[in-house]
Amino acid sequence: MNINATLFVQALSFAALIWFSVRFVWPMITDAMDERTKRIADGLAAAEAGKQSLERSAKQADEAIAQARGRVTEILAQAEKRASQMIEEAKASAKVEGDRLVAGAKAEIEQEVARARETLRTQVAALAVAGAEQILKREVDAKAHADLSAAVQKQL
Repeated sequence: MNINATLFVQALSFAALIWFSVRFVWPMITDAMDERTKRIADGLAAAEAGKQSLERSAKQADEAIAQARGRVTEILAQAEKRASQMIEEAKASAKVEGDRLVAGAKAEIEQEVARARETLRTQVAALAVAGAEQILKREVDAKAHADLSAAVQKQL
């Protein structure tokens, strides 16, 4: 193997290529790789932060849903309680109104009965007076007296 000037020139040009690559090309490549590594690391950190944020949000959403369900249950219980109260109030009001109507009807019936009794008393008195007049106008006869009593009884 002969070492001659071409080999020496090739070695020198190879060394110049390496020096040029190390001096100018390699820093750009390492900067690009560092930048990409940094972006990947930032992306992974952001993904982890997003995952944690998602977990926190899911936990908060679950808590909010649980609170909402509790509130709904509470509202339904209050609504049922209020409905029961309204029903009881309506029943009590209806009972009071019914009692008032019954009392009014009883009072009206008692008034009608009293009026009817008074009317009957006046009619009986009138009939008794009429019967006494007829008895006194006729002779006092047992048969006539019995006939008059029967007639008065029919009128009553």
